[in-house]
Amino acid sequence: MEIANASSPEVFVLLGFSSRPSLETILFVLALGFYVVSLLGNGTIILVSCVDVHLHTPMYFFLANLSFLDISFTTSIVPQLLVNLWGPQKTISYGGCMVQFYISHWLGVTECVLLAVMSYDRFAAICRPLQYTIIMHPWLCLSLAFISWLGGLINSMVGSTLTMLLPLCGNNRIDHFLCEMPLIMQLACVDTSLNEVEMYVASFIFVVLPLGLILVSYGHIACAVLKIRSAEGRRKAFNTCSSHVAVVALFYGSIIFMYLQPAKSNSHKWGKFLALFYTVVTPMLNPLIYTLRNRDVKKALRRLVLEKSCGFVGTRGHI
Repeated sequence: MEIANASSPEVFVLLGFSSRPSLETILFVLALGFYVVSLLGNGTIILVSCVDVHLHTPMYFFLANLSFLDISFTTSIVPQLLVNLWGPQKTISYGGCMVQFYISHWLGVTECVLLAVMSYDRFAAICRPLQYTIIMHPWLCLSLAFISWLGGLINSMVGSTLTMLLPLCGNNRIDHFLCEMPLIMQLACVDTSLNEVEMYVASFIFVVLPLGLILVSYGHIACAVLKIRSAEGRRKAFNTCSSHVAVVALFYGSIIFMYLQPAKSNSHKWGKFLALFYTVVTPMLNPLIYTLRNRDVKKALRRLVLEKSCGFVGTRGHI
């Protein structure tokens, strides 16, 4: 029992940005603002994608999945971050750390795979427009989404469980604002070579390979766009893909820096701000640069607002 208690502390201390107390109030306001905007923006995308029949297409099905994922991902991290930034309490319970660890790991990996799936959807739409509805039929879309979520869950169950089995020997101070795999490994008082190998293999499968698929897809898309003769057609194709490319660059850049580094490295100190970016800012930017600039979504929002307004007016008229 004494060994178990030494290996599993009751609480973890999330140091976060406590070494820069002057930043904590500013970061609290920014994080809260970004979180609220993220909830509203992603919630709006899910609503219009479900309600408006014009958006019942593969592209918006995957975007709705991405929006739900972003809401879940930020909710697993940001509330605890806000608590730590607001007051002197910098602790998180062992159970809370486990929940955050498993869920954030699961959803982070799922997003990597889902972004690759979305790039394939854009490849099919631009490079195979005549066969698009045949290629991206509903069962394939459901299967690809299911594989994305299941792959992330399996990876989280394996990697997170192996990490949490490491004896910590009473070490409970995490120099970050969230529970992350490399940071927990730093607390271990035994050799973590096996865990590092597992982390690198998982990173290659779920981060590098999806990124490679994205690059291949966009290589074919670039060739197809260059063959389009009309400037309007090229502009439309570019606008369709530019948002996805921007999100991929932001998200994957941060993830690769965070995970493809030795567990004993100190470079994660700079990674705090990158982690803050991809956990708070990127989910807020996704609905803005992905769909709220999109004409179809704007039309769907107008139709939704008009229907509700007309329904309200009609109800008042009957009264």
